Amino acid sequence: MHTLSPIPADLIHGAVEIEHTDAGLLPQRLPARALAQCPDVQLALAAAQPSGVRVAFRTAATSVELLVLPTKRRYGKMAPRPDGIYDLLVDGRLIRQASAPGGKLLDIDMLSGATSVRPGEPQLLRFSELPAGDKTVEIWLPHDETTELVSMRADAPLAPIAATGQRRWLHHGSSISQGSNAVHPTGIWPAVAASLAGVDLLNLGFGGNALLDPFTARTIRDLPADLISLKLGINLVNTDLMRVRAFGPAVHGFLDTIREGRHRTTPLLVISPTWCPIHETTAGPTMFDGKAMEQGRLLFRAMGNDAERRQGKLTLGVIREQLQKIVAQRAGADPNIYYLDGRALYGADDNARLPLPDGLHPDAATHRLIGERFQAHAFVDSFFAATTPNNSRCQV
Repeated sequence: MHTLSPIPADLIHGAVEIEHTDAGLLPQRLPARALAQCPDVQLALAAAQPSGVRVAFRTAATSVELLVLPTKRRYGKMAPRPDGIYDLLVDGRLIRQASAPGGKLLDIDMLSGATSVRPGEPQLLRFSELPAGDKTVEIWLPHDETTELVSMRADAPLAPIAATGQRRWLHHGSSISQGSNAVHPTGIWPAVAASLAGVDLLNLGFGGNALLDPFTARTIRDLPADLISLKLGINLVNTDLMRVRAFGPAVHGFLDTIREGRHRTTPLLVISPTWCPIHETTAGPTMFDGKAMEQGRLLFRAMGNDAERRQGKLTLGVIREQLQKIVAQRAGADPNIYYLDGRALYGADDNARLPLPDGLHPDAATHRLIGERFQAHAFVDSFFAATTPNNSRCQV
């Protein structure tokens, strides 16, 4: 057996930084300097969950073992969350799935936000009877379960993947972009779209934290990418973070920062929110439904009221109108910026047949639908269709 301990960094794709822990390596999707500017537990948790992160290599191995230390989450009286799923792909095709049932346990009080961690032991994942011959193997880590990588073994050598010439697509968004309510990591809508389009995904979707933070804009600015998309709006309503007066300048500032340096002409797509009935005309904040929680169900409620729009509060309708105006204004001087109405990906008619299970996040079938539609809109019909690599890439 060939053992890698620690796993070489050049086999880890989709992470912005790799943190060294007592157990091994922790892929992070925001740099430490960014996290240091915002001591928010939810942001740190989302950034450490490896949505879009995969261990990828060339090998002739037919047996691969991955030793990991996962961190499970438990929310008060809610039923335990299902174990995260690891997807193994061979030459781009999903052929194996596995879960690590043990590990650490993070207890979260959903009302107070208090947390505590119970230690746990590493868990071994075995993927056997893989196809013979030289091949590309990717192990996609769970999109919503913090995973420390301890070591890896195989019955043949593992080598880094040579440059493929694929375009790198950097996407930033909310929990829907991170993959909330999707079942497995290659089933989240950005992974679906990336697979269909044949692009290299770097997913900066952060649950609850697509909030126009300057450190996120600087992170995007400094990362290599051939294509950039930003799905903005829902978290600003969820948190009731700002009013219309602050929203416009904040969006402009976010876009100005990204356009500094290497991304002055990189195709940039701004996506407004998908359909969400509770916030179409009703402002935030968004709160958990206490009665539903007592019954062991997760459900979200809008706590604002329709009249608050006159006070400048944000709703999804207001955000769509503002984003469309901002992009149109900037397009006069920036021919590489585009706008996509999120309702083209998931609209009112879709909600009637594929309702949001918790009132906020799509289910697995809807993730697939959104990914397919995004690929058609962005990579086939327009926006990114004719773009060629900008030769600024390096491994991330």
